[in-house]
Amino acid sequence: MLTISNSVSVADWEIDISQIRAQGAGGQNVNKVASAVHLRFDIQRSTLPPVYKERLMALSDQRISKEGVVIIKAQSYRTLELNKEDALNRLQVLIRSVAKQPKARRPTKPTKGSQRRRVDHKTRKGKIKSLRGKVPVG
Repeated sequence: MLTISNSVSVADWEIDISQIRAQGAGGQNVNKVASAVHLRFDIQRSTLPPVYKERLMALSDQRISKEGVVIIKAQSYRTLELNKEDALNRLQVLIRSVAKQPKARRPTKPTKGSQRRRVDHKTRKGKIKSLRGKVPVG
């Protein structure tokens, strides 16, 4: 059971964890021990609230496929248990990131002071650039 918040949790049957061989350097141990973990979590078939599902599907995260399957590969640690824990923690962080309501943006106008400073800066830059011309010989 993966706890997201007080009222939301993900059951073990919703998470598919499989062992794979880790990639990269590491010698013989990496080549013969399957200590990396592939975690798959289907957003659409999960028991998450609809709001969470919508926000997860709207995320532009490379770990989420077009079909709505979260795929997390954990291979940072040498043991299977630590990699499994790491993958579950990353899934928990991902789901918690969509848990909080994003703050609505209210459009604002720039202040008079900021507008004046911007125009002053532009005129100063323009004067500096105008002085870069050829020096009159005479």
